[in-house]
Amino acid sequence: MRSSDSSHQESGTDLPADRPTDQVTRLLGECSAGDRAAFDRLIPLVYDDLHSIAHRRLLSERAGHTLDTTALVHEAYLHLVDQATATWQDRAHFFAVAAKVIRQVLTDYARARAAQKRGGGAVHVPLREELAGHEPATIELLALDEALRALARHDPRLERIVECRFFGGMGIRDTAAVLAVSERTVERDWARAKAYLYRSLADQEPPGAPVDDPSRTRPDT
Repeated sequence: MRSSDSSHQESGTDLPADRPTDQVTRLLGECSAGDRAAFDRLIPLVYDDLHSIAHRRLLSERAGHTLDTTALVHEAYLHLVDQATATWQDRAHFFAVAAKVIRQVLTDYARARAAQKRGGGAVHVPLREELAGHEPATIELLALDEALRALARHDPRLERIVECRFFGGMGIRDTAAVLAVSERTVERDWARAKAYLYRSLADQEPPGAPVDDPSRTRPDT
């Protein structure tokens, strides 16, 4: 999948308009109607995308780590299957939920490693182009999760945009569809979220610092 965003924007993948999605949409509808077996028929159709998302998030893992790409996908599946009969809107919605699950699995894994190694087993993930700045090149996952939780207290939508874009690798168009806002709104809020997170993570500012007065009301454009 290639992004429909212009070349100057950060990476992320939107589903091309001409990509066949009828079968996935139909199976998601069957899941929403209460057919749990439809979820097992769905997974092979989205597995490659889930694997690609998981791989990107594990690129900077050190040698010898116990959570590899396949294990992350498996853990994500176990979380998703519990929601098999949830109300699925469409494929983009499925991957938005998957992004939240991948964040949860990685964060739980990071906490467990930190506890086992008494703080010496921090899990780092690559910033790459999604949240890039001059430094740091990688971020400690628990610090990112803490910063995201603080961000959500100011503006929950900014947290969801980061989940979709950073943890889910979703493009502007699909993120906008999931959040029911315009692409321009996603672009603007994505920039605000990155500025907040980079400042919090790079400069060690208190995670509760506001982002351009996020409490103000912003009409969607």
